[in-house]
Amino acid sequence: MSSDNSQSSRDQLDQPRAQPSKFYDKNFVLSDAYRAGLPDMQNADALEIYGANVPILKVGISNFRLPLRYITSSSDTHTLETSVTGTVSLEANQKGINMSRIMRVFYDFEDRIFTPDLLREVLTEYKKQIHAHRAQLRLDFEYPIMKSSLRSGLQGWQYYRSGFEGKIDELNRFRKYIHFDFIYSSACPCSSELSEHARESRDVYGIPHSQRSTARVSVEIADGQHLSIEELQAICLEALQTETQVMVKREDEQAFAEMNGAFTKFVEDAARLLYEQLDAEPKIVDFQVACAHLESLHSHDAVAVINKGVPGGFTGQFDDFKSLIR
Repeated sequence: MSSDNSQSSRDQLDQPRAQPSKFYDKNFVLSDAYRAGLPDMQNADALEIYGANVPILKVGISNFRLPLRYITSSSDTHTLETSVTGTVSLEANQKGINMSRIMRVFYDFEDRIFTPDLLREVLTEYKKQIHAHRAQLRLDFEYPIMKSSLRSGLQGWQYYRSGFEGKIDELNRFRKYIHFDFIYSSACPCSSELSEHARESRDVYGIPHSQRSTARVSVEIADGQHLSIEELQAICLEALQTETQVMVKREDEQAFAEMNGAFTKFVEDAARLLYEQLDAEPKIVDFQVACAHLESLHSHDAVAVINKGVPGGFTGQFDDFKSLIR
């Protein structure tokens, strides 16, 4: 009997197994019962966790894109392509999160006008619907501001790499940030003096070197305060003066050369000038600045980082200087 059973088992193993159908049924109707029976590995118990059963600081989705509306300082709106990164914390004994809920919750707000303050509402919903203790959200976009030329009266759109960021913790304390790239010309003070020395001492014509430069400014906005991107751009312009131009005729190019001569700056100067202006704005409670000058004299770049030094705020940690060279 045992021999017969063994033979039967071998016969079953030798039989070819039925292959699943390679067919997409466009007419398949999803029922509630079928949906309820679908596997849900994200909500599996702790026995399904691979590796160490420890908390994860951030888990979510990066770079999902959609058009969002932003309000301008003149109460108009811009509709801009936006890259969104949404994350939440994950506790020990939890296998994972429902990733699609990061997007689905956000899409509930897609018709709103986005400001840093609106991120509080989105993050509160993240905590509620994903059952997380902490959540973080960042929106990255190119923000346009109409700029006039220096002397000709021409106008053109200047685009600024910008971002809104929000964080909410386990006690529902919310913090809001703006990130902003300001591109300017930096004329070297040393090269300017050396060129003048050559002219005065030897009657030799020289051109001081200058280069396109970037300051990445990150600010934390005080609770209950609103800071527009236009205001932040004006702060950077007041500090550095020599913003790159959009529309230029000969009279504008001459004006720009004069402006660079009037506002020469090392990268150290740029960082401190921005510190001075940002520190004077009461709507800003904390800030950090990273500057990079794409040196036309050297085959390397000059860089600097400065921060306000608020306990628990920006740390001054910044290493991605290559992202500033554009």
